[in-house]
Amino acid sequence: MAKIVKKKFKIDGMHCTSCAMNIDFDLEDLEGVKSSKTSYAKQETEVEYNEDQIEFQQVIDQIKKAGYSAS
Repeated sequence: MAKIVKKKFKIDGMHCTSCAMNIDFDLEDLEGVKSSKTSYAKQETEVEYNEDQIEFQQVIDQIKKAGYSAS
């Protein structure tokens, strides 16, 4: 049975709404990520993913790979 979790991550380094869209596109390309909703105004993203397919650290690593920091 899939273990779907939803977690929020604080994002640093976004400069505009396009940054938020880029994060969503990058995260949603990862296998196991069901959805990503990034808010430039709140400087955070909420990611829904399957813990059986992807680990918490892989989500953070993908955000960092896109040029932002996450916690």
